[in-house]
Amino acid sequence: MSTPGLPRRAALLGGLGCALTACSASHPVARNFSSPSPAPTGSAFPAPSAWQPGPGELQPDVKLRAVQVVEAIGSWPPGGQGAAAAGQRVAALGLPAGLAAQGGTLLADAPQAAVEVVYAQYGGLLSDSASVLVVCRQWLAGPDGAPQSAGTTVDVRLSQADPRWNVTALHPADPGPAAAVLPDAATRVLAQPRIVLPPAAVADLRSGQVHDSVLNAMLTLAGPYSFQVSVVRSGHPLMVFGTDRPSDHPLGKAFDTWQVDGHPVVDPATPTDLVDSFMRAAAAAGSYNVGGPRLLAGGRTANQFFSDPTHHDHVHAGFTA
Repeated sequence: MSTPGLPRRAALLGGLGCALTACSASHPVARNFSSPSPAPTGSAFPAPSAWQPGPGELQPDVKLRAVQVVEAIGSWPPGGQGAAAAGQRVAALGLPAGLAAQGGTLLADAPQAAVEVVYAQYGGLLSDSASVLVVCRQWLAGPDGAPQSAGTTVDVRLSQADPRWNVTALHPADPGPAAAVLPDAATRVLAQPRIVLPPAAVADLRSGQVHDSVLNAMLTLAGPYSFQVSVVRSGHPLMVFGTDRPSDHPLGKAFDTWQVDGHPVVDPATPTDLVDSFMRAAAAAGSYNVGGPRLLAGGRTANQFFSDPTHHDHVHAGFTA
């Protein structure tokens, strides 16, 4: 997400151990989104639980605010499709109905839909503004009513306000069309069950716009670890949040990981050695810029490792080419 050692406004920390009452539903069971999930048996349409922040989140209500907008736009009962109906659901949250028009592919023309949030990761956290990357899958009712699997990642922007932060804009992922021919490394990552990719990341790889350095590092890490990726190229801020510096993500030169060996990076119960070793392994796999919840010593360069509030909930690995 960012390069270490550069000025950044102080983030307001909501407490490292903050947990909400519904935290048992905070981290969905790991699923491999590299291929469409099978439709449920019978006639029941999926009804995923609403996402809730779990232990260890910073400013948990900021994430919840962002997630609730995405869930409101991307989920509807039979006959509830369309931007106007989505706007009513957003307005019920006390937010501008016009935000619904920024929902992108979440506003698919389907008679029924349901969203499941995989994880809500910070793309940036400052004292008065934030970017929350809402990684989700979506089920859309097909012509026969059967659910079809889709999904996206939405960069939700927020500004500080009382009693709750305001949502100011939504920027859905735009992976681009699939490439006619995929690089071998991309094909191997898509087939690797130890690398779990959400829908937008799958589309990123299929677009052919992710550098081999990123793909080969993922494959290297999949030897000792199984991990869930949150963001690769699309659905991430174009600039390092709060700066005028381009991010490595939109260039296809970075990926973020929110879960390692079944353990969320943000969870205080996750062994620190596990996350730290994953960070060091990412550096050894070629990343020049590894960020995470702790500042690690060592590295090939003075600033190879970094930490800040934005990276409290994931491991970032950036590459030069």
